[in-house]
Amino acid sequence: MSISVQNISKSYKDFKAIEAISFDVNEGELFGLIGPDGAGKTTIFRILTTLLLPNEGMANVAGFDVVKEYKSIRNSVGYMPGKFSLYQDLSVEENLQFFATIFGTTIEENYDLIREIYVQIEPFKKRRAGALSGGMKQKLALCCALIHKPKVLFLDEPTTGVDPVSRKDFWEMLKRLQQKGITILVSTPYMDEAALCDRIALIQKGRIFEIDSPKNIISKYPKTIYAISAKNTHQLLHDLKAYPSQYSVFAFGEFIHYIDQKNNFNSADLQYYLESKNHTEIEIHIATPTIEDVFMDLTALEH
Repeated sequence: MSISVQNISKSYKDFKAIEAISFDVNEGELFGLIGPDGAGKTTIFRILTTLLLPNEGMANVAGFDVVKEYKSIRNSVGYMPGKFSLYQDLSVEENLQFFATIFGTTIEENYDLIREIYVQIEPFKKRRAGALSGGMKQKLALCCALIHKPKVLFLDEPTTGVDPVSRKDFWEMLKRLQQKGITILVSTPYMDEAALCDRIALIQKGRIFEIDSPKNIISKYPKTIYAISAKNTHQLLHDLKAYPSQYSVFAFGEFIHYIDQKNNFNSADLQYYLESKNHTEIEIHIATPTIEDVFMDLTALEH
């Protein structure tokens, strides 16, 4: 087991950031913490990388206790925080050399691990880190997190604020790193990225609701979801929320995802209701559930 978390809690005065969090990550697994901003993901990362002490519970990373053996953990993990935290005034090359020196290694010694990523930023190796684009900063930060060949890699919302092409490239890089035996714990607010993980934990307001593979989470979802569209989307959203038997209504791309309270729901009745509200170009069809649908439902149940 690369990561083991047992009933970890952390509070800041009267605010509970995380409460009784438990999960395990297997060796070589790509595990995702999926949830919105403020869910507690960064607090978990900071505890597991020994930057914060938990108020309660126990955690082990790479076989070491996060409190008693924090120095061993710091030599065994790579951490890429959500905010770009490299030295802006140092060049690409200087940042990499600096982090290699801190960990008592060299760029040459572990170059095989970062080669595929570094070749994309090597043409800019003399450029200051602060002058790089978002995607290039991301690649440099990943190289610095990998330069000492960590056993476990922590990536806190690594694709936030990055363009879609760079996001796709980044996840492809993660899959290749996983094939090299590195355990990866990644957090993201993007529900579409959840499907790229081996297993995920859905987290909201400091609590984990469910842990499983994305496929299993979706296949277990019992409710029928309807995708609905009409000419006036804003008014459609308002009128669906006012429908007497609605259970859940939220915007999903060009459609609105709708769940009804009734098991014997008849879409024709809803069509008639929407027509009575002067909606035109109405389309109603059954939609395939997504991780976002499951997450929205779980958080609605909590409320």
